[in-house]
Amino acid sequence: MKPETRYARSGDVNIAYQVLGEGPRDLVLVPGWVSNLDVFWEEPRAAAFLQRLASFSRLILFDKRGTGLSDRVNDMPTLEQRMDDVRAVMDAARSPQAALVGYSEGGPMCMLFAATHPERTAALIMFDAFARRIWAPDYPWGPTREEWERYVEQYTNGWGGPVGLDKRSPTLYRDARFRDWWARFLRSGCSPGANRALMRMNAEIDVRHVLPAVRVPTLVIHNDRDGSIPVACGRYMAERIGARVAALAGAGEILVSNTVRDLVAGSGLRFEDRGVHALKGVPGEWHLFAVGKDNPS
Repeated sequence: MKPETRYARSGDVNIAYQVLGEGPRDLVLVPGWVSNLDVFWEEPRAAAFLQRLASFSRLILFDKRGTGLSDRVNDMPTLEQRMDDVRAVMDAARSPQAALVGYSEGGPMCMLFAATHPERTAALIMFDAFARRIWAPDYPWGPTREEWERYVEQYTNGWGGPVGLDKRSPTLYRDARFRDWWARFLRSGCSPGANRALMRMNAEIDVRHVLPAVRVPTLVIHNDRDGSIPVACGRYMAERIGARVAALAGAGEILVSNTVRDLVAGSGLRFEDRGVHALKGVPGEWHLFAVGKDNPS
């Protein structure tokens, strides 16, 4: 059943949010690009994903300002303003601390929040996210500004249809029913003009300087077939955030903290205890675990 939609006040803007699940930890899902809380629940795959998250957490969902059920705004907000909306939603949901899960544009929002409010961030999980959206001489991934501007006009002119789905999921693009839902999801997320402003704002995102300041347990997940955001963007973040933990790993080994292990409880992954360690630049001691390899079939 779709949860009740409530509103959190962030300055002069009302942010739509929903809460479901009764798990022992709070989990905030920070959306990318555009979203609409009500339309999300109309797609069975999306609804199943949210229900799975809520099966082991108290899940907090929201639409960013200017999109979905939240207030429209005259000017597209900065990343810092959007990050503060996360704080406002957590306050309204009475969540003193939560694990943040961000996808696409939601990833840099989560990073900024984790670096600014580490005391309120239990863990950070990002999938198919990025620290910078546009190509640069010292960041040789993603489109150039000229290519991005062509995408902006292509997506804005095609707004109303299933724009962007072919890059994000070629398989689902062949599903007529899913294409129709995706197009409605985008239309309900924002207007064509708002999308143009939003995409141009996303072109300015660059939080690479924040990566060394992330001091919370972090998990980076990236689809190596993502046609929108290259997997190299995920590796870039993981290498710089995870360097303190990775330095303790053996050859071919992936180490995570006990917080990350607890967050994926029930996933079927196996973990092997690697003891308690002090990590350079991170307060306290951390209990680390190696992600076990699958048993051969």
